[in-house]
Amino acid sequence: MISIQNHDGILSVESKSIVTLFVTCESTSSERRFNRDITIGALKERLEPITGIPIATMQIKLYDKNDQFVCILGDNNKKLGFYSVMDYGRLQVEDLNPYRIKNEWTDTSQVKKFEISEEEYNKRNDSVRHFLQKNKLGQYSEENQRHLEKENDPEGYFEEAQQIKVGDRCEVNAESKTGMPKRGTVKYVGKTDFKPGYWIGIAYDEPQGKHDGTVKGKSYFKCLPKYGVFVRPNKVTVGDFPEEDLDFDDDDLDEL
Repeated sequence: MISIQNHDGILSVESKSIVTLFVTCESTSSERRFNRDITIGALKERLEPITGIPIATMQIKLYDKNDQFVCILGDNNKKLGFYSVMDYGRLQVEDLNPYRIKNEWTDTSQVKKFEISEEEYNKRNDSVRHFLQKNKLGQYSEENQRHLEKENDPEGYFEEAQQIKVGDRCEVNAESKTGMPKRGTVKYVGKTDFKPGYWIGIAYDEPQGKHDGTVKGKSYFKCLPKYGVFVRPNKVTVGDFPEEDLDFDDDDLDEL
């Protein structure tokens, strides 16, 4: 209810048709708007799909905006506005069925899960894996398969490594499409003890690496901590990549 003043200065009372209420139950909580002219029976119809509680066993308790209990909305024929509803009060919806299992529609632990062994899954011709394999997509693409072979080959990436030498300036390709390539200087070309195949050791221009050139106790090259990294040769592009000059003037240096 709201009060307004007419042209004669007399206060009158006008009904506010829409009320904003919080709806709560065991499984959900949300803010909803209802017309005060809606009957409690019709209100229950609105609340059933929201709460999952059947109309036949639904009970609605009304709380005011201070969360103090007001009453039970027990007469299906009465309108919501008949009760002392106010904005930001609360409707607590409960199920009076004593045999209903709590959270039976939201508790996924009670759902029987379909399980299949890896062997059986590989035999299926209607799976995502079968589709990817058949069409040579994703991890089953020819390019990816070639890289997988090289990853486990003691001589993997030999040809690519021959195009790179210590002292070269380079960029390392970004791991994601939105990332930026990282610049640095090649410090090591060759095999390592931590994985088979050929690797490129790089000292980044900025502390974007993982170590100082030492991996698992063995030193392959020297650089500042967090500047060093090892990547596969196919991730490296050699070229004229000078160190980026931040070009600070004297005033900028005073603010660092």
